[in-house]
Amino acid sequence: MLHFLPAPLLGVIAFTLIALNTCFSFTLFIPVIIIKVLFKFHTGIRRACSVWLMELGQRWVLCNSGVLAVVRPVEWDIEGLENLDMNGSYLLVSNHQTWTDIFVLQHIFHRRIPFLKFFLKQELIWVPLLGAAWWALDFPFMKRYSREQIAKNPSLRGKDIATTRTYCERFKDYPVSVINFLEGTRRTPAKLAKSPYRHLLKPKAGGIALVLAAMGDYLTEVLDVTILYPDNPGKNLIGQLLQGKIKRIVVRIRRLPVPANTAGRDYQEDPEFQTQIQNWVNTLWEEKDALIEDLEQNLQRPMPLSAGS
Repeated sequence: MLHFLPAPLLGVIAFTLIALNTCFSFTLFIPVIIIKVLFKFHTGIRRACSVWLMELGQRWVLCNSGVLAVVRPVEWDIEGLENLDMNGSYLLVSNHQTWTDIFVLQHIFHRRIPFLKFFLKQELIWVPLLGAAWWALDFPFMKRYSREQIAKNPSLRGKDIATTRTYCERFKDYPVSVINFLEGTRRTPAKLAKSPYRHLLKPKAGGIALVLAAMGDYLTEVLDVTILYPDNPGKNLIGQLLQGKIKRIVVRIRRLPVPANTAGRDYQEDPEFQTQIQNWVNTLWEEKDALIEDLEQNLQRPMPLSAGS
């Protein structure tokens, strides 16, 4: 273990190792991406490429977890990982404080559920290297249109759902796990001050409504994930993680049924659907805020290492 080294040096070492792991993994992606592009209309070959790329992605996650463990072993306090299924399809809903949340989710769900994917903005497909990797891994790219854009061009009505659903058609070939951060952005004190919640930003229902409309009939369950860094309040948690300063991470997972009657519906044009999703999201967030309050009041003492980690 390297935790005896100065924190800034640890950060440089961890960042360098993760960057090297990412570059090496992408070189392994390249030949598979080329095959997938050349045979993109051949279902069997495309599926085989997707499965192999996800396996490479799993190994990338494993190596990143190994790097962080070498920097400093984290004390994990996790509840709710039992009886998950690599053959199920899940929608993960999580609070979002920092980019560290991504590492946490990838680590705790590694090989417990299918490889984690994100809904991304359409413009991100042009990010060098990463855009190609996300496309190859079948990450869904979402393009949402405002009411003003639809008013100017009525032909756009429903196109966001149709486009997203086209991406999601690929998920019929294999199980999938998709993450959605309802807050839409990372938490900061300034943003939190404007929120009706004590520990969470106000959730945005439109994004998850689009996800459920596009793939609600593909999903097995919703996993409601709450992440806490009880000993590390403040900014730059990703820097603290790389420098070995995060000693304890608390995670609570609830398994929820997928909201009924969502597939194919239009959130902007269907008031009943709007009410259904907004009520579901608001209830979820009220319960999560109360859970975080309870955890923060009862996690002041050192916690034992989770046997499930």
